[in-house]
Amino acid sequence: MRTSRIERKTAETAIEVEVNLDGSGVYDISTGIGFLDHMVEQFSRHSLIDVTMKVEGDLHVDQHHTTEDSAIALGQAISEALGDKAGIGRYGAAYSPMDETLARVALDISGRPYLVWKAGFTQEKLGEWDTELIEHWFHSVAQAAGITLHVEQLYGTNNHHVCEAIYKGFARAMRQAVELDPRKGGAIPSTKGQLGG
Repeated sequence: MRTSRIERKTAETAIEVEVNLDGSGVYDISTGIGFLDHMVEQFSRHSLIDVTMKVEGDLHVDQHHTTEDSAIALGQAISEALGDKAGIGRYGAAYSPMDETLARVALDISGRPYLVWKAGFTQEKLGEWDTELIEHWFHSVAQAAGITLHVEQLYGTNNHHVCEAIYKGFARAMRQAVELDPRKGGAIPSTKGQLGG
C-alpha cells in the first residue's frame, strides 16, 4: 500500500495528514473551515485516495495559514506516498460538469511544480471560506506534490458549482495519474529515468 503520514507544526498551524493512494475514497477531514472540509472530502471521494486531515490553525487571524498549510501537508503526503513514482500513469485529465458549470483539469506528476489558473469567482466567500484562497490552495498543493497543474473554468456562473467542479476534476485527474499501470512493469514514466530534477 502506498501510504504516508505528515505532521506539520508551525507557530501558525498544527496539521496531521494521512493518505492512502490505493484507497477507496474514505475521508475524515477537519480544518476548521467548513467549505474547505467539503472540498477536500470531494477530492478524496472522487480520487479514491483515502485522506485523513486534522488542522488546528490561527483562524482568529484569518484563513490564509490554514488554507496554505493544509494544502502543503496534503501535497507532501501525496509526494511521499508516491515514492520514486515507478509504474504510475503520471498524467491525468478530466472534464468535470456540475449543472451549468464545466471545468477542465489536466496535470502531470512531473516533479516540476507549476500552476496555470484560469478560473474566477464573483463573490468573496463560499460559506465562510474566502474565495481568493482557492487558487492559493491549488498553488500550494501543486508546489508541495511536484505537480504541473492546469485548471480552467470553461464556463459557469454559480460560485459553489465552479469550485466543486474544479475540485472534482482535480480528483479525477489525480486518480488517473497516481494509478499503477501494469503495462509499465514498474518503470519510472520518464526517458530520464527519474521524475523531478
